[in-house]
Amino acid sequence: MINVYLLLGSNLGNRQLFLKQAIAYIEERAGEVVQQSAIYETESWGKTDLPAYLNQVLLVQTKLQPTELLDVLLQIELLLGRKREEKWGARTIDIDILFYDDWIINEATLVVPHPELHNRRFTLEPLAEIAPDFYHPVLQQTVLALKSSLTDDLQVKKLYF
Repeated sequence: MINVYLLLGSNLGNRQLFLKQAIAYIEERAGEVVQQSAIYETESWGKTDLPAYLNQVLLVQTKLQPTELLDVLLQIELLLGRKREEKWGARTIDIDILFYDDWIINEATLVVPHPELHNRRFTLEPLAEIAPDFYHPVLQQTVLALKSSLTDDLQVKKLYF
């Protein structure tokens, strides 16, 4: 089994329900969710005039190869109503592969570790909650060290449901 860290995000409709549904589909189709961060509410990043996001990081154990996993995650996004109409546009669900174990993947359709994760507070806050000592294989730093050196001042608030 391979350990994979995924970032879920939703800023349309019943955001909490979309996160729960995504987790259920991931368990059904991709692998076992072995750890979940809390849910965080985040100002929109990239396109700042959109509704706030709910974000959550999952640790999933999978047997799927990276491109197989990506295909499954894209199918889940479609099932949950994801439409790709504009870059950084609003979405019912977004599922990003942050890390696929310690693999470094540079393909046309998939780059892992996620190329922007070290710049985004909405990613590093929940990731550091469940994997502070995970070592970024490209940047050669732990998640906690990356979080500590962030310059992103986006509002990220931990929610308690």
